[in-house]
Amino acid sequence: MERKWEAMEAIFKPKAVAVIGASDNPGKLGSHVMRSLIEGRYPGKIFPVNPGKEEILGIKAYPSLLQTPECVDLSIIVLPAESVPKTFQECREKGVKGIVLITAGFKEIEDKRGETLQQEITELANQFGMKVIGPNTFGVVNLHLPINASFTPEFSSVEKGEIAFVSQSGGMSHLMGFLSMTSQVGFSKIIGLGNRCNVDFDDMVEYLTDDPQTKVVALYMEGMDHPRRLMEVAERAKGKKPILSYKVGRSSTGDQASQFHTGSLAGKHEVYGGAFKQAGILMVQSSEELLDTSKALAISPLPEGSCVAVLSGQAGPGMAACDVCETEGLSIPPFSSKTQQKVETLLPPLAIRTNPIDMGPAWYDSEAIEGIVHSVLEDKKIDAVILCIMFASANRASVGILADLLLQSQEKKPVVCCLSAPRGIWDEEIKRLEASGIPNFPTPERAARVLANLVRYKKLRSEYNE
Repeated sequence: MERKWEAMEAIFKPKAVAVIGASDNPGKLGSHVMRSLIEGRYPGKIFPVNPGKEEILGIKAYPSLLQTPECVDLSIIVLPAESVPKTFQECREKGVKGIVLITAGFKEIEDKRGETLQQEITELANQFGMKVIGPNTFGVVNLHLPINASFTPEFSSVEKGEIAFVSQSGGMSHLMGFLSMTSQVGFSKIIGLGNRCNVDFDDMVEYLTDDPQTKVVALYMEGMDHPRRLMEVAERAKGKKPILSYKVGRSSTGDQASQFHTGSLAGKHEVYGGAFKQAGILMVQSSEELLDTSKALAISPLPEGSCVAVLSGQAGPGMAACDVCETEGLSIPPFSSKTQQKVETLLPPLAIRTNPIDMGPAWYDSEAIEGIVHSVLEDKKIDAVILCIMFASANRASVGILADLLLQSQEKKPVVCCLSAPRGIWDEEIKRLEASGIPNFPTPERAARVLANLVRYKKLRSEYNE
């Protein structure tokens, strides 16, 4: 990356890391940071700094940063807040460009001294040309290096992928990381901004827009001191990569909690909504929706319009998907006469043969299932397909047949699935589909909501391309 990102690259791609406040005592955060680096297989050099130790977790320790024998790109600081200004001075002397400041006790506390201290370290960081993630952060993770510069070793088990998650909350970072493990969603980076010393949402969005390992930028926000900066960066980034935001603080209680948590008021939700839309940022309403939509945007083509076909192996899940589609403003139109005739030749009259289609009666007939899906995909009146099949022993083969068909199809319409089965039954088929740009979700409602967001994002993108 270009030189302007030198300090940011020191955070995400360091060749050597110092842990200032390193420990081998499991009751100290410095111990967990050391474990994160070691267990996360960080390939660079690690310099634990602790004046009372000669070795920490099998690695030689040093009494101070200035006594480490080589250049250090990144310092992870786990010291009391009062020690931080002096430590920043030492970082400058050592030539450190990036800092992850895990320490709390700054702007987020009620005591005015915390805010004064944060102002002091911000001025020092800016003067010294250092970029600081934090304070009051869990850390950062770059799955591609890999480096887990956090106090949670378990983040190293997150799959490597193409979604970058930027959060004001360490708790939400953990939630999304753990949800991603159960959903098999990969992240490129997970970043806890904390109190945002001199790295804020706008800096991260600008950096990640240039990051070749990131396809989608997902934001969790509480409040911002300078929202206009983010809007300007997002405006410039329009069309390069999808940017999504889950913004909390809609309630007066949430707004006040945001001020205590990160030192920023959440602000009027409607104002943010209008500004985000103008800047091309897609707003979602839950952490689950943020993860689901990011996953789809990372792999799926976008629909040309909002006309959806719902195909299900059982009527109930199909109806649940239809309800969400219509609530979200999608259309479930009749098929073309050619498609309708084809479906009627393949399904008996006892089945629902119009849009949405219940393919249940064709469970044992692989040719019928293939014929229906193929016809619907080719229908010019249909922009996207939701496919819902719940496992029953009679339909075990159906998903393998459909996977083969979908992977061979020349149609590039989005297909969003809810293929649900006990573990070990359709796992391989779902993996194949997702590897080819067809995402799967645990419920029909989630699949339908994701498709609605793909339509919304397509519309957002069309508006700013005009």
